[in-house]
Amino acid sequence: MGIRNMKASAESTALPAGNFSAWLSRAEASLQSSDKGADVPCGTCKGCCRSSMFVHIEPDEAETLDRIPRLLLFPAPGRPRSHVLMGYNDQGHCPMLLHGKCSIYEFRPRACRKYDCRFFAAADTAVDAQSQPEIARRVGRWVFDYEDEAGREAHMMVKETAAFLKKNGDLFMKGTLPVHPVQLAALAVRIHGVFAAITANAQKDGTAAPPAAIANAIMTALSVPTAA
Repeated sequence: MGIRNMKASAESTALPAGNFSAWLSRAEASLQSSDKGADVPCGTCKGCCRSSMFVHIEPDEAETLDRIPRLLLFPAPGRPRSHVLMGYNDQGHCPMLLHGKCSIYEFRPRACRKYDCRFFAAADTAVDAQSQPEIARRVGRWVFDYEDEAGREAHMMVKETAAFLKKNGDLFMKGTLPVHPVQLAALAVRIHGVFAAITANAQKDGTAAPPAAIANAIMTALSVPTAA
């Protein structure tokens, strides 16, 4: 097999994403906690460090801010004062990525600690292969396993929740739903239980819940206003 074919084969090989129920429990805990990060089996992948992403750094991340040159930071649009973003270099790489490794790994931003590209696979959300080819390839390889039917059903519900959000964004107040795909996928993980309860109650009555009613219930649960 030629080098090119070997590389293509490696990139198409399924990559174990772990047990879905266990992953879902950890992902929900990470979303609810400001300190708990994600435990991602990255291996040698540095896709998220080389995909032209802006990294949000909050004002309480003092140890992180102390290790990043001020010239690399700028105010985060739409965020309170003192919230900053770190950009990327001409290659689309994080400026803290030196010689293929994070130079501030032990003090990396909270956003980096929480980033988990398995959110895309969990919510069946597409990655822009043009701007983020490494992440797209990685996501395409993730495969979850299930210990029981409940795990499969939970995964299906996360996917259905994400599909609902993408299809019915106009039912929510402008600016209340995340724009970035990974954030939308994370929201689907966060609210899939609410979505499941609403649809299950409607099915008991032998009807389908109207999309507007589902959107209202979701935003009530999140304490966010809905569109009139």
